[in-house]
Amino acid sequence: MADAGPVRRQSLPFLLLYALAAAGGAIAYVPFLTIWLPSRMTELAGPADVQTLGYVTFFGAIAASVGGILFGWLSDRTRSRRAWVLAGLILSITLLLLVPLAEDVWTLVGIIIAWQLTLNMMLGPLAAWAGDCVPDAQKGLLGGLLAFSPALGAWSGALVTWPGLVSGENRLIVIALLVAGAVLPVLLLGRPRAFPELTAPPARAADAPRQRPSGPAVRMWLARLLVQIAEAALFAYLYFWFRSIDPDMQDNEKARIFGVALTLAIPIALASGRWADRNDRPFLPLVASAAVSAAGMIGMAFATELDTAKASYLVFGVATTVFLSLHASQTLRILPRSDRRGRDLGIFNLTNTMPSLIMPWLTISLVPGFGFDALFLLLAGLTAIAVLLLATMPRPR
Repeated sequence: MADAGPVRRQSLPFLLLYALAAAGGAIAYVPFLTIWLPSRMTELAGPADVQTLGYVTFFGAIAASVGGILFGWLSDRTRSRRAWVLAGLILSITLLLLVPLAEDVWTLVGIIIAWQLTLNMMLGPLAAWAGDCVPDAQKGLLGGLLAFSPALGAWSGALVTWPGLVSGENRLIVIALLVAGAVLPVLLLGRPRAFPELTAPPARAADAPRQRPSGPAVRMWLARLLVQIAEAALFAYLYFWFRSIDPDMQDNEKARIFGVALTLAIPIALASGRWADRNDRPFLPLVASAAVSAAGMIGMAFATELDTAKASYLVFGVATTVFLSLHASQTLRILPRSDRRGRDLGIFNLTNTMPSLIMPWLTISLVPGFGFDALFLLLAGLTAIAVLLLATMPRPR
């Protein structure tokens, strides 16, 4: 019994390697989808590039949704997360390197849809692996470490576009190497401590009805969806909003503010996650960060000067990144069945893809007639609903 204390916590080296691997997903898609793909689409589609990129976004979101659920479920059935992560890594990198060979638009679209499927072959089982290995007492720390993912995605985009550092034709090769360098260490060197209670089969008979998703799981799903709608809208239309405030604002200044927000979120998420672990209050940082995010959007709605707009966006961007990082880890706490963890996380992943289908209609309906301030007030209202959903959740035992 003298050794019982230390083994109740997962080793820090594994947590760090896991967080690096999780960041590999962001490194894979952020620079590719936001920088390389639009440029290539313009070369192939010409004046129809925006419309064609919309098709890619739509069908890519569907492929990512299907892939997350399918491969999460397959990793549940085979009880092998590591093998699926490795297969997804190899296939997604292969398809990424095949993308430049596409000579027409629809070949490019087909490769990207297949790439989205294989990328989620890696990401779905990888997310479920944390649920198998990280006890509840460290899920706050895990969430803090996951805040590195969006920041590393943004930094990798800056790296591959640094003037004179990487040529245009070699950018995808560098991205592939960065992804492999992020994911392979946990696969090759990760030796997580075993926590049998985290992978125990579900209870039977009288306890079986309580294994169905309900209560906290539904609240967590809805809360993330509402916040993700706001995050997706700002990600897509931040450029146009800043231009409406100050038409002379330079593109590099917009990108710098975006990067600053992601970077500032890292220490805040780490501190909030550690506080949640020490005080056994896993959901309180989620409530606080969602509330601050809503406040930031209200500030953005009423901003008329550039400095006010920048400050309001920083409040929103930091708080939203903290929320999404901590939510990703605390979700593992409330999933009802360990033998369906991968599938259930795939369903939770719909909160990442569905906003791409919802957000354009909100924007088209509001911005032309009422301006960005109406859109931001609506998004703040949706985020306030997320605050209420989480604030009224019962405390875990």
